[in-house]
Amino acid sequence: MHKNRLEAFSDGVIAILITIMILELKLPTGHELADLKPLIAPLLAYVMSFIYLGIYWNNHHHLMQAVKHVNGKILWANSHLLFWLSLVPIGTLWMGESHFAITPTAIYGGLLTGAAVAYFILARSLVKHHGNESPIARALGADFKGKISIMIYLIGIALAFVHAYIAVALYAAVAVMWLVPDTRIERILVGGD
Repeated sequence: MHKNRLEAFSDGVIAILITIMILELKLPTGHELADLKPLIAPLLAYVMSFIYLGIYWNNHHHLMQAVKHVNGKILWANSHLLFWLSLVPIGTLWMGESHFAITPTAIYGGLLTGAAVAYFILARSLVKHHGNESPIARALGADFKGKISIMIYLIGIALAFVHAYIAVALYAAVAVMWLVPDTRIERILVGGD
C-alpha cells in the first residue's frame, strides 16, 4: 500500500489536536497585566504539548520519508500512535487548569509514555516490514533515544507523587532532548552513513 494516505491522515489529526488545544485556552477576565497570572500554568502546559506534538509530527514525517510503503499492521500501529496523541489536549487542559496538580501531572506523563511506546511500535513495525538492512532500520538503529525517553517518563510519573514540578521538569527534559536535531534519517536518505 502507498504511504500517502497514512501521512495525510496523520498530518490532519495532529493539526486538529493543536487547534483543539489553542481553543481550550481562556481569555483573561480583566484588562490588567496581573489578570494573566491565572493563565500562566495553562499556557505553560499548552507550550509543552505544542512542542511535543511538533516533535511527533516532525519525527513521523522523517519516518515516512525513509519508507516506501505500508501494510495493515503499520496502519494500525499508526492509529495506535494517533490515539495517544489525541488524548494530549485533555491531559494538557487538566494539567494546566489544575496548575500542575499531582494526579493530572502523573496522568499527563502516562499519556506521553503511551505515545512514546506507540511511536516505538510504529517504528519497529516499519523496520520489520522493510527489513533489517533497509534505510529505516539503519537510521533507527537501537533507538536509544526512544527507549530512554520512555524510562524518563516512567520516572517522571513516579516522581509526580513526590512533587509535580519534578515530573514536569523531566517531561520538559525529554522534549529538549528531542528538540536537538536528529539527523539519522536524513543522513541515510542522502546516502551518508
